[in-house]
Amino acid sequence: MQHPFYKAGITFPALLLILFIPFSLFAQEGERVPPGEDALYLEAEELTVVASPETTQQIAEVSRDEIERRNAADLASLLQEALNLGITRYGAYGNKTLLTLRGFDAERVAFLVDGIPMTSPQDGEFDLTRINPATVERIEVVYGGSDTKYNVSGAFGGVINIITVRNQEPGLRIGGSIANTSALPGTYRSRTGATGGPDWEDLADTQNLSLYAAYGGGAYSLSGSIFGTRAQNHFLYKDGFGYTRRKISNEVWDAGGRLSFVYRFPNLASLIFSGDVFYSDKNVPTSGGAQTFGVQEDFNHSENVILDMPRAFHDTLAMEASLTHNGNTRDFTDPAGTASRHEELLLSAINRWSWFPSDRLTFRMGGDYRYARLDSTDMGSRYRHDGGVYLTAEYQLHRSFLVIPSIKGVFSGPGTALPAVPVPKLGFLWTPTESLSIKNNYFRSFKHPDFEALYWAPGGGVRGNPDLNPEDGWGGDLGLTWRYRDLLTVGSTLFAQLLFDSIHWSPDSNGIWLPQNVGKAAFFGSENRVKVTVPLSGAVSEIGVSLSWQFLLGYLLSHGYTWKDEKRIPYQPMHTLGLSLDMPWTLGAAKRAGSVIVSGTFETVRYSDRANLSKLDPHFLLNLSANQELNRNFTVFLALHNVLNSSYESFESYPMPGLTATLGLRAQF
Repeated sequence: MQHPFYKAGITFPALLLILFIPFSLFAQEGERVPPGEDALYLEAEELTVVASPETTQQIAEVSRDEIERRNAADLASLLQEALNLGITRYGAYGNKTLLTLRGFDAERVAFLVDGIPMTSPQDGEFDLTRINPATVERIEVVYGGSDTKYNVSGAFGGVINIITVRNQEPGLRIGGSIANTSALPGTYRSRTGATGGPDWEDLADTQNLSLYAAYGGGAYSLSGSIFGTRAQNHFLYKDGFGYTRRKISNEVWDAGGRLSFVYRFPNLASLIFSGDVFYSDKNVPTSGGAQTFGVQEDFNHSENVILDMPRAFHDTLAMEASLTHNGNTRDFTDPAGTASRHEELLLSAINRWSWFPSDRLTFRMGGDYRYARLDSTDMGSRYRHDGGVYLTAEYQLHRSFLVIPSIKGVFSGPGTALPAVPVPKLGFLWTPTESLSIKNNYFRSFKHPDFEALYWAPGGGVRGNPDLNPEDGWGGDLGLTWRYRDLLTVGSTLFAQLLFDSIHWSPDSNGIWLPQNVGKAAFFGSENRVKVTVPLSGAVSEIGVSLSWQFLLGYLLSHGYTWKDEKRIPYQPMHTLGLSLDMPWTLGAAKRAGSVIVSGTFETVRYSDRANLSKLDPHFLLNLSANQELNRNFTVFLALHNVLNSSYESFESYPMPGLTATLGLRAQF
């Protein structure tokens, strides 16, 4: 059978030729590194996208060391605990999880893996559970729609880049981890009204196994990892009548693997091959406390080729190019036994260039292209081409003042209302002193509808809408960061965004649910963070304390509502408070490292409907993670989640677990 890429007139050899012509144009001999790039390419061991070390965007990072010490079950939990990002879950491990940035849900956040967009065109989301935290080197979060670092489309709330590739240290390393998560057993009321429990098997509710091997050989390095998780997701919770119940019918099995090969050429250039595979089999309850459930199987894989050239053809040029192939298959059988299948195939190509004509001026330019094809029981056979080209200038007007204008032309088709649209951005960075920086951005955000919204076949009371317009919006932010040595960092950002033609599912006059461009929304808020590091002497070298506060007002200006109605956007708390206490130490003559991290998140009232008639109560989550090296090869760790055993719902009618305890062991040789 002919491959769908050939039907579209696309061939792998043609794309390889277009993307990797620069491969033959290696840098000329010389020692000059492009201005501002030495920190990126000489010191960083991770994969780095060609970009400025300092940008006008608000950016936060989670390092490999912090990822390891927090012992989070998945990436969503990690981002919530480390950066206090908004998370809405439909239950425990493996269930649908929606992440929010500045009030925008996951469909309006761009997810990248190693600088490559991974968001699905089928539903506009990305499953964070398919990447094991143990394989992640670093996570970078770019807040808001002002991104000129990656220049991807659809990033209303921001960009999350998950970096998994790095140049390995010389020699062979093997290791892994094993962990068990326990839920609190206890007595509960069964559906028949009888008293059940305690079920002691809940003490062995979830197990996770992760193994890896890495080899560094100087010019090249190779790494691989596999993981598997079995989660029963049995736990006690309070229902709406105050009865203690036991969650069942939500079991999850998943497994995955990742492989990467990095070859370093002279003059810092690298050629990277990487790929991953993920499979999950899970029960999906029809509601939080229901015993009826559907069965969902997911199979995902991706293969990437990346060429990273800090000097390309000339000392004043830098380039990065990538070619990616993704395949995603989802099989779902509902409680009535009706089966559906969705097969998604993606081919992506990206080429980014940087030109340094002078020490004060830098041009960033490039383009991205994606071919998406979907064969679906509910949407039929669909395909689309989308992408764009961009040009960004970084001009140092003064040694302390940087201005960054940018323009990207976005294209998409067939079946899109606006096949080509300009997306402008403008950013300013002022550093009046070494310790103070002020950032200001103005931007447009733009996103084409996903396949489900456009093409869902009529039936079951729902249908798609092929006449949808893209979502459009404008926004701006102003941020200030002040640092006092390595002891104190204070940051605050004000932001505002207006969203037009937002796509919402609602019933028509015949009671059929369909998506429509009826959404208009406004977002206002501020993000504030204080980090204090107190140096000490003795076994405990320092204590780090972080406090954060996000204030968010998201107003729904559609469905007949106006500013006067003051209708808040569902599932967006007005206030989110976060705290973190980090205390590392070394013990004994052998200096065995250990640490404890205590983190807490408090969210105020969240409405669960657009009329703001139903709401979820405020809740506070307290978590603790402790690590201790036993010797040079083994580390034991403990993670307590929801230490106060709070009863709460992240999504209406979907209860969340109380206190859980994870005990595990890491090994490295």
